[in-house]
Amino acid sequence: MDLFLATSNRGKVIEICDVLADLPCVITTPAHLSHTFAPPEETGLTCQENALIKARFYYKRTGLPTLADDSGLIVEALKDELGLHTRRWGAGPQASDEEWVAYFLNRMKEESNRTAIFTCTLAYINQTGAEYLFEGRCTGTITQSLEADYLPGLPISACFKPEGYAKVFSALSKDEKNQISHRGKAVQHFKLFLEKYQ
Repeated sequence: MDLFLATSNRGKVIEICDVLADLPCVITTPAHLSHTFAPPEETGLTCQENALIKARFYYKRTGLPTLADDSGLIVEALKDELGLHTRRWGAGPQASDEEWVAYFLNRMKEESNRTAIFTCTLAYINQTGAEYLFEGRCTGTITQSLEADYLPGLPISACFKPEGYAKVFSALSKDEKNQISHRGKAVQHFKLFLEKYQ
């Protein structure tokens, strides 16, 4: 089957494709399109709404079954500062990964409560236009500094230590991370759905 992945975030593409690697699907992304589209404005009030906005936007333009990801980080010490607007917060949406994570860690420097929850919502629109949502969550703590390299577009994975683990996300093996991460869990739910119904 064909599957359009509605994200230009290289790290997300890599992680999602890793989990779906053994499925017989041909995955394309906005980078493969002959026409470039400005991404849709994410005006939703929840990750679910924003994921659906992105999925509907690209489904309408490609006609392909489409999967969109909207993720957020809830940090207890920062109250409602991040969450839905994680990437657009602080250093701003145009900031590089390095600039964004430097701002984030500096903002967290004096915080003693470092508990955080990563959330991921996937919106899938199949070939008939039916819509489905899949979700994953992972609780952990924010480290004082970066503790590993990270995939492009996923800087927090180098300073987020999942509960029960001694390493940050990006220091775990690919298989470990895909089993426990917010995105890994959501994609696993999606994969099971495809195996059962597609």
